[in-house]
Amino acid sequence: MDRVLDKIVAITGAARGLGRSHAVRLAEEGADIIALDVCEEPSTTGYAGASPSDLDETARLVEKAGRHVVTRQVDVRDRAALERAFGEAVAELGGLDVVIPNAGISPLDPEAPVAAFTDAVDINLVGTINTVHAALPHLREHASVILTGSVAGLMPRYDGANGVGHGAAGYAVSKHMVAEYGERLAVRLAPSGTRVNVLHPTNAPTELLKNPTAYRNFRRDLENPTAEDVEQVFQYLHGMPIAYLDMADVSHAVVFFASDESRYITGAQLKIDAGLIGKLDAGFNPMA
Repeated sequence: MDRVLDKIVAITGAARGLGRSHAVRLAEEGADIIALDVCEEPSTTGYAGASPSDLDETARLVEKAGRHVVTRQVDVRDRAALERAFGEAVAELGGLDVVIPNAGISPLDPEAPVAAFTDAVDINLVGTINTVHAALPHLREHASVILTGSVAGLMPRYDGANGVGHGAAGYAVSKHMVAEYGERLAVRLAPSGTRVNVLHPTNAPTELLKNPTAYRNFRRDLENPTAEDVEQVFQYLHGMPIAYLDMADVSHAVVFFASDESRYITGAQLKIDAGLIGKLDAGFNPMA
């Protein structure tokens, strides 16, 4: 307990999913939370967005853990709005030690328009950059920037294979570029003592994958695939016999990188992938 005692952590996409999991886990370890989320439904995703009540529930859970929380509804594509949100929240809580750009979408409908590609890049990549750059002026000494990548960002390009749609291609390129951005930013910030690391999870049971559009994308051989049908494919992809991580598996890594336990680790690309990338490196073709 208390691994991040009295640190102040900002998280985007905090209303539900991994963002909420990170917020609650960090609060349990002693952090105060700045919880940011747009609480709207992107038009190209094929699944429902978070709601203001979802963000309220995250705040309730943080307070239940005995910590302070500030919430703001803000679109990560809007740098000026992020700057205002950080300024207000930092003034209220007294500082900023960790920033976690977690907001992201995964538009998997292969029939979606090109806007699905641009939305994925704008939110997942540009939103990450906007969040970090808006937070940098507020970060205190020995701060930590924890970027949200994906195993998709460590795979070879697949955006022209087997009818991959615009949204999936945009998701992949955004995560490839987040990985590169994290490596380069780590070099720039190292002299100041601020560290930058990238987490690359495999499938987590969030709304991004637990929806009918995603099921149809991964099981195009079936007319009305179920969650169980998709889990067969996901388990096949991994080296270990699982379909999904638990969200806590990613949040545990977040706590480590937020804590002083990782004070000299920067520029890392941490796979939390149940052996997926190793299986690829051994010659497995996920598109076959």
